Amino acid sequence: MDTKPTQRRYELDWLRVLTILSVFVFHSTRFFPIENWHVKNAVTYAWVQSIEGFMVIWMMPLIFLISGASLFYAMNKGGAGTFFKDKVLRLLVPLVVAMFTYGSLQVYLDRLSHGQFNGSYFAFLPHYFDGVYLDSSQPGNFAFHGMHMWYVMILFIYSMIFYPLFRWWKGSGRGVLVKIGNLFASPWTLWLILTLPIYILDLFIDDTPWAFGSGGWGFLYYIPFLLYGFIIVSHERLQANIKRARWQYLIAGLIFSAAFVFLGANASDPVIAPWENELGDPLYFLSACTLLPAILGFAMQYLTRDAAFLKYANEAVLPFYILHQTVLLVIGYFIVQWAIPDLSKWAIIFVSSFIVIMAIYEYVVRRINLLRYLFGMKTLPHRVASTRENILAGGHVR
Repeated sequence: MDTKPTQRRYELDWLRVLTILSVFVFHSTRFFPIENWHVKNAVTYAWVQSIEGFMVIWMMPLIFLISGASLFYAMNKGGAGTFFKDKVLRLLVPLVVAMFTYGSLQVYLDRLSHGQFNGSYFAFLPHYFDGVYLDSSQPGNFAFHGMHMWYVMILFIYSMIFYPLFRWWKGSGRGVLVKIGNLFASPWTLWLILTLPIYILDLFIDDTPWAFGSGGWGFLYYIPFLLYGFIIVSHERLQANIKRARWQYLIAGLIFSAAFVFLGANASDPVIAPWENELGDPLYFLSACTLLPAILGFAMQYLTRDAAFLKYANEAVLPFYILHQTVLLVIGYFIVQWAIPDLSKWAIIFVSSFIVIMAIYEYVVRRINLLRYLFGMKTLPHRVASTRENILAGGHVR
């Protein structure tokens, strides 16, 4: 069992950065598929829907798996007080900020683009607390989940709920965690164990309110992925077997995913068709539970080195995630109205949004301690922060 408190898992850092970039790419395309979103282009495309159908299979499950792996190492950093304080500062504070600031701007653009409100943003603000926002088809405007920050909310809740289990696994229940890892250790046993709990869960909650979620999955389905991440990084033999079987996982995952996407692409309603087919759910779960160990296996094999860029990117990843959807929606709302080819619209939205996000992060958020705090970052020592703020203000530093 891997219990080294000082070991840095660079593959987790790389995966975190690359997966959040994937989320950015995914959301930059959301103006163009058939499925509804906050802001839509006049013309939509089934092939974009197919690409997104593939991405939702693995994207958010991978983020929760990485989060579970990170929680394994967070258990080494102190007791319950230290853990709760860290999660409040890193997750809850940015979530509350989202609820009461830019969440309202996203809801406003949603209502504006769907013809459900006509007026300025400031005219909309008094209506922001009229009911709870779930999606554009439902009444209510208050985004208690911070819109795309639902991930942060769910991760915070699950971190609090499962902290006693995680602490027990790292302490007196260490032997139980080792036995679970041993059970997972065979590559195809791992595949079976990953898939079965999710499928059994689906049998009980499918077509019920408990299946509600976002990111292509119900919220309860993310629990197994969080636990899997914790278990996998606790067991060295399991990790070695995942690396060894990475090509088999990848081939199987691509076959299952292709079959799932094919169901949607060849149906009259590609948005909901795969799940209406009796093969849809099994293919979805099988795809995720083979692609995830494949991705993890390749990362553990090839992404194990540090880099100067990685330290910067790893610190930027949460602020980037916090900023990305609001910037995309603001820029995209105007760009989709231009009379230019749709591919050009996407390229402009993608490039300009990335530049704006990074400029806000680099020149504003990263350099001001109050904003670092509100964006879930560690604050700078007072001397460093004062120097940066002085430079921003046009002062001189000796």
